[in-house]
Amino acid sequence: MALVFLACTKEHLKNPGSTADDEEQNNWNLAIDSQIFEVINLDYPGLENAKTFYESEAYGRAAQAILAYYRSRTGIVNPVISLINPSASEDDKLKASFALDSYRFFVNNYFEDAHAKMPYSLNDGGTINWAFEPVGADNEYQRQLHRHQWFVPQAKVYRVTKDEKHIQSWISVYGDWLENNPKPASGTNNTTWWQLQVAERTLGQTQLFEYYKNSTNFTPEWFTKFMVHFAEHADFLVEYPYDSGNILISQASALVSAGVLFPEFKQAASWRNTGFQILDTEVKNQFLEDGMHYELDFSYHISAIADFYEIMKLAEANKKIVGDAAANFNQYLHKAAQVVMHFTYPNYFLNPPGGQLVPGFNDTRQSSWTRSVLNRNFSRYNEMFPQDNELLYMSTYGQRGTQPSTEPQAFISSGYYMLRNGWDRSSTMLIHSNNYAEGPIQVWSHNQPDNGTFELYHNGRNFFPDAGVYAYMSGGDNSARIWYRQTRVHNTMTLNEQNIVNARGKSLGVFSNGQQEVVVTENQGYNNLKHRRYIFFVEKKFFVLVDEGIGNAAGTVNLNFHLCEGEDEVVLSTAQHGAHTHFADGNNIIARTFGNETLTTTPFEGRVSYAPGVMTNRKAYTINMEKGENQTARYITVLYPANQAASVQINAAFKASYRDSGVSVDVVVNGKTYNLNCNL
Repeated sequence: MALVFLACTKEHLKNPGSTADDEEQNNWNLAIDSQIFEVINLDYPGLENAKTFYESEAYGRAAQAILAYYRSRTGIVNPVISLINPSASEDDKLKASFALDSYRFFVNNYFEDAHAKMPYSLNDGGTINWAFEPVGADNEYQRQLHRHQWFVPQAKVYRVTKDEKHIQSWISVYGDWLENNPKPASGTNNTTWWQLQVAERTLGQTQLFEYYKNSTNFTPEWFTKFMVHFAEHADFLVEYPYDSGNILISQASALVSAGVLFPEFKQAASWRNTGFQILDTEVKNQFLEDGMHYELDFSYHISAIADFYEIMKLAEANKKIVGDAAANFNQYLHKAAQVVMHFTYPNYFLNPPGGQLVPGFNDTRQSSWTRSVLNRNFSRYNEMFPQDNELLYMSTYGQRGTQPSTEPQAFISSGYYMLRNGWDRSSTMLIHSNNYAEGPIQVWSHNQPDNGTFELYHNGRNFFPDAGVYAYMSGGDNSARIWYRQTRVHNTMTLNEQNIVNARGKSLGVFSNGQQEVVVTENQGYNNLKHRRYIFFVEKKFFVLVDEGIGNAAGTVNLNFHLCEGEDEVVLSTAQHGAHTHFADGNNIIARTFGNETLTTTPFEGRVSYAPGVMTNRKAYTINMEKGENQTARYITVLYPANQAASVQINAAFKASYRDSGVSVDVVVNGKTYNLNCNL
């Protein structure tokens, strides 16, 4: 709670002989937050005048002098903003405009009118209802609301237009937020004062201060209140470090930014040192040996690299304060940058690209990763690793540098595998996910129980997109989130349609002999059933999946497939145990499955979500085989791209019974026989 400074002596009281300056001074003393002098180091170079005023008990003038110092301060640079050539995007302008309209505050991915990008209104009889939740929204809405995501766009618009209504809105809204959402007496909570919310607000405030500090509305009264609560935020982050993961990186980034950009605070060195210590530890711990972020979520992977990049840029711009604290971050991030490259589909090079540009495995919010956003990140990677000509190729949309390899890629620690034949629109690419996680997969985990799943891209279309994530966490029973986390709603094997209980993805090998490339993985998904999947990329044209359910489980083994959207364009063929598409553009695929025992195929309604809260129905089917305790359930599935997919004739059979050391099958496509073998 802000303390009102009331230390007025008799000499300060208004009398007939007082001057206007005396009266103004008295008013300042009554309005400023006195804690400013507890948190600011008045011995910092440049604050000599403020210290003199303070020691003479001219507290209002001391506050004005501190503000004047900040308005004229040089030598400290925030590289994420430009005050000389400020700009505001159309999206920024829209968010700023809505913020002035009945408290319609932007919260990422939540709209009252998605087409108009109109946020929900928090207006409640003329006051702001900070506890508002849209009907049917998950609890991520409340978490993101308190990150104040509309404040920085509004500040950018102010800097461009100089329209004071934007800073007036910010002062009114943030002041109301502070009054209604005080820091807890101890510990954190799950919404207003959760570490990620505090970190995001702190990072935003380092920008807001620079955009607004020269406004006439940025008075000494508001300045002192803002600064005291800024220090409160940073101290909170020191006191309550998050356990691990992307949130801890964001928390540390906020602390470093606060300590570097506001070195005048008494605790600035503590903020910086704490933040850098965390980042130095986490850059080594949070990225696996293959470069993937250990939460196995592509969204958080990219965001984590971005956090380190921004801290390195901040450190580089403020070396006199930071020194070499961030000098070694780069050496741990090169593999991480290359992961992003190999995860990217070839339609990234098209403008406009069309479709999703990255796979939707686990909690990845695919809609966030647009062509321009990916390119901005590739440009950063090129800056970080100028010797890597493949990253240069990605950052220049293929205009410079070296085209990345089309050889099989295996990220074994995390369990991701890529097979592709090129980097242009007509290319074919399959990404296979078989993650490894030590403990049980909790509902709040970013890792979904979908081991063995895949996505298949061909000629600009993703024919088997991942289910995605419809909701992060919904209130109560989490049903919206749980549906998308079912194993059966992914392109993989289940037992009696139940979720797997283990995600211990294992690589058995990646092979290439010129005519075929093979990826082999397995996962002991159930205590009594192991799923082994061979993926053959035949002549770099089509795929053959060999799936084996190994163990003493007795029951129904299900092989699940989920196709792209298209009510009329996607045709299920239950009698032939598969499906095909007939899109008018001639870009199609056929899927056919064969087994070592009798098969039955059951269609069901699938769903796909590329952005939280946005769902589309799609066609899906499961192929069932009854398995006894002493049997191995074995399937062969051919995935063949073709212009006229319905006319393609396919047959397949096992050449030998099950053996643990490999597999041998014959596949016939339009009369041509392919002998596919893999020895482990």
